[in-house]
Amino acid sequence: MGRVLRLEELVEYRSGTVASRMIVNNPAGSITVFSFDEGEGLSEHTAPFDAVVTILDGETEVWVDGVTHQMKAGETIIFPANVPHALSAVTPFKMSLTMIRG
Repeated sequence: MGRVLRLEELVEYRSGTVASRMIVNNPAGSITVFSFDEGEGLSEHTAPFDAVVTILDGETEVWVDGVTHQMKAGETIIFPANVPHALSAVTPFKMSLTMIRG
């Protein structure tokens, strides 16, 4: 807390897997940084809260309510609460996930 962070440096790539590091977790929401190796992803699911995803490095394919989006570093998307979404790494990529619980 109270220091400058470079989010993409908080989690390293790991071969064949997904890695994560939670940097904020409180009743209002959470911020987690993830790294995904190429071909890794998150299967389709829903969440009870809105989520904001920002791509920090690399490229991914994202599905939100049946619509596909090609995303790369510097782009952000909002996953609305209770709407199906998924993603798959086109290249190794990193993202930040901000969950809004309020």
